[in-house]
Amino acid sequence: MVRMRLRRMGAKKKPFYRIVVADQRRARDGRFIENVGTYDPLTEPATIKFNEERAKYWLGVGAQPSDRVAILLAKSGLVPKKD
Repeated sequence: MVRMRLRRMGAKKKPFYRIVVADQRRARDGRFIENVGTYDPLTEPATIKFNEERAKYWLGVGAQPSDRVAILLAKSGLVPKKD
């Protein structure tokens, strides 16, 4: 199954994440299909950037977002919030 998930980047104790589309069997920081955005939790407020066109494409062809990515997508307005 193809998933949209976070890939950890950055130095020790200074996390920075890329939002990637990857096969769920791959390692967290392993091979991925496409980079669709970034998430920086250390800025105030946290910075979330998506390539909206590509994110919508992958969601449209069946990619499942991880729990955290689903929250980030909802915050950026790309998908409706869950109750």
